Amino acid sequence: MNETNADRPLRGIAIILGAVFCFTLSDAMAKWLGQSMPVTQINWVRYLVFVPFAWILVARTAGGHVRVTQPRLQVVRGLLLAVSALLFVLAIQKLPLAEATAVGFISPLLITALSVLMLGEVVRAARWIAIVIGLLGVLVIVRPGTEAFQPAALLVVASSSAWAFAVVLTRRMAGHDPTATTLLWSAVVGLAAMTLALPWGWAWVSPSAWVLGIALGLVASAGQYLMVQAYRFATASLLAPFSYTSLLWSTLLGWGLFGALPDIWTLVGAVVIVAAGIVAVRPDRKG
Repeated sequence: MNETNADRPLRGIAIILGAVFCFTLSDAMAKWLGQSMPVTQINWVRYLVFVPFAWILVARTAGGHVRVTQPRLQVVRGLLLAVSALLFVLAIQKLPLAEATAVGFISPLLITALSVLMLGEVVRAARWIAIVIGLLGVLVIVRPGTEAFQPAALLVVASSSAWAFAVVLTRRMAGHDPTATTLLWSAVVGLAAMTLALPWGWAWVSPSAWVLGIALGLVASAGQYLMVQAYRFATASLLAPFSYTSLLWSTLLGWGLFGALPDIWTLVGAVVIVAAGIVAVRPDRKG
């Protein structure tokens, strides 16, 4: 059955919504699992599941092709993603899920700024203003200098920065290697990094904790797969705003699992960051 072009963006949006839910659910599972399992071990289990998942994806979509044209950049990208994941899981052990998610919305703003510095992209004044406004939104949530300030929020900023660097590297490598192959390299590099770090974060945990850890890996891997599929049907600029639905899911999951709801300042800051992020990732009109 042939599909019209109009059907494809709608399919992409539906798939990206599923991916965002999977990622947010995996974050909630990591926060819950953190009560009994060290953060390094949580990420190790996630990558342990992700590697075979990524290999299956390569076999299906890239014909088993694992060689890449820029292996050093692939390794650096994989390490950045591993650091980003580690810092975020560490942060959500201290922060409410919705607050960590809201601060993490700074990523698109950082990607826009880094694209200028690392890729030489031209960003117009309106998008620079959006970046500054978005940073102010982060300050509204974090509220440095007040009793509400939690240093763990800085871990989210660091995590978002590592993620932004990884995304810019992905753009730099675009067109050179299949997406599935890049995912496999990220998975293998992440697993190697977490394995080396295990001596500093390992605990003997219950069988139920291992089951939850494996389930976390499956959910996160499903999110990765859905993310790849979504971009087959719609452009990045169309799909980007839908990633902000993670705030809804993180609020519901945070309330249902941990009894935590975001305060008014977190919601106000999130709205500011989301609005700024949508402006920042919107392509400049030509002509």
